[in-house]
Amino acid sequence: MLRSFILASTFLLLTGCAELGLGPQSTPSLPDSAGKMSALAARIAVMVEDERLKIDPKAKALEVDSELTKIAEARARDMAEKNYLAHAAPNGETSASLLMADNAKWQGLLGENLAAQHYVKESGVDVETFAQRFLDEWMKSAPHRDNLSYAGYDRTGVGAAINGDTVYVAQLFSSDLGLKPSIDDHPQSKVTSYSSASAAEKDSEPPPPPIRLRGAIGAGP
Repeated sequence: MLRSFILASTFLLLTGCAELGLGPQSTPSLPDSAGKMSALAARIAVMVEDERLKIDPKAKALEVDSELTKIAEARARDMAEKNYLAHAAPNGETSASLLMADNAKWQGLLGENLAAQHYVKESGVDVETFAQRFLDEWMKSAPHRDNLSYAGYDRTGVGAAINGDTVYVAQLFSSDLGLKPSIDDHPQSKVTSYSSASAAEKDSEPPPPPIRLRGAIGAGP
């Protein structure tokens, strides 16, 4: 049974704007928020890793994986472009399906946390502030907290994208993305969703199926 964790949260970054030294014909430029998305994604990855090790010092270290990062960026861009917050895109694509299409031999555990945060164009996106807010909201939600702190994950990828007034973030977690036996050797392999990584681990038997966890938080359309 698929479970989706979507909590409505709206964040408004309201700051004063002092216009100093502007003549009557001057127009203040807006902050380049879109240009900060890579920095935001990188900061979230660091903050999540730090928080994860606080929860469980014995948890495996998370390595930023280029394959997961590419998929997380694609998911964040798609949500921003189409203005939605969900684990499945309008065309049915998911992080799991993108991963399987990119690496058909991969089998393992895959978790996903999503979030959306509103912002004020005139104020822009402060990387540190927004990264902390994303982390704080995930930590308030048990499924998201369990996802990011699951000790068995050793890979991650984070993507961030922006539309007119909202920042979207997707973070993926996974077990080892090394080559596994070809999916052709196990024709019954399929994508299965679980409510938690622990539940997936208990239910899986060798060879484990690709498993996608669901978790999203933020302000949906």
